[in-house]
Amino acid sequence: MMSKLNITSQLSDSDIRDLKILAAMIVPASKDYDLPGADDPLIFDDILAAAAPHSATIASAVQALNTIARDLQATGFDVLAVEQQETSADTFRKHHAAEAELLEALTVQCYYRDERVKNNLDMDTRPPFPAGFELEQGDWSLLDKVRERPALYRADSETGKN
Repeated sequence: MMSKLNITSQLSDSDIRDLKILAAMIVPASKDYDLPGADDPLIFDDILAAAAPHSATIASAVQALNTIARDLQATGFDVLAVEQQETSADTFRKHHAAEAELLEALTVQCYYRDERVKNNLDMDTRPPFPAGFELEQGDWSLLDKVRERPALYRADSETGKN
């Protein structure tokens, strides 16, 4: 919970609304599959917590998004019509690709670790270890060409071994 407080202290209520709108644009709710969107309170709280290490970048990104919105429509992103929000978000993505990719990655990461989403996708809601997952055995001969390649790394200077 400390992480969430860290990022929310750097963002205004309007900035948080903007992030929530962006999260819903990245992963919208699905009525057909009965899935929440990334703006769901539980998922969005997780996004805020995961965003804490990137709080300065996120704050800067939201400011850039609002600058774009004001340039296009002379108002903040959160009060624009949906079509204008999409236009602003597209412009933001073109001119601030790294920040947009960070927001997308955080949103998707937090969305797909939500238990409701995992259950709907028939995924186990447990960590992969210690039980692990069963993997079907494949054709190990497919690695022969990789084994035949020369080493791509330096030998240890003391032992001369790879």
